[in-house]
Amino acid sequence: MKVNTGSVTITVDASGDGTGYVDLSETLGGRILSIHYTVTATPYLEASSPTSGFDFTVTTETTLQNLWVETGITGAKTVAPRQSVSDLVGAATHYNDGGDEPVVDFVYASNERIKIVVANAGNATSGTFRVIWG
Repeated sequence: MKVNTGSVTITVDASGDGTGYVDLSETLGGRILSIHYTVTATPYLEASSPTSGFDFTVTTETTLQNLWVETGITGAKTVAPRQSVSDLVGAATHYNDGGDEPVVDFVYASNERIKIVVANAGNATSGTFRVIWG
C-alpha cells in the first residue's frame, strides 16, 4: 500500500475563523489513515479564551463525511478517523449480537478535498493540519 500525505496551514481572521483544504484529488483512492494538528507557526492557533480551547470540523468536501469534529482543543493532537459499519438495511453492526462494541472501518474517499474549518482561534493565529491516506 502506498501512503500519501498532504498538509495545509490555516491562518484565521480577526474573528478567529478560517478554512483550509488538503487536496487529495490527484492521488487519493483509499482510506483516510490519520489527521494531525501540529503547533508549528507563531502565533499558533489558540482559543479566544485561554480556558475554552478552539474548535474545528474536518470533513470530506464532496461526500461530507465527518472525519474529526472537536471543540476545546488546546494543543497538538492526532486522530485516526473511523466510521461505523452497517448491515444491508442500514443498522449499525456490533461484534457481538446486541452488544455495545460497534464494528468500525476506515473512512474512504476518492477524488475530493479534505475541508478543515477552524473557529474561536484568536486573532491572526495559524496552525498546520496534515492528512495521511493510502
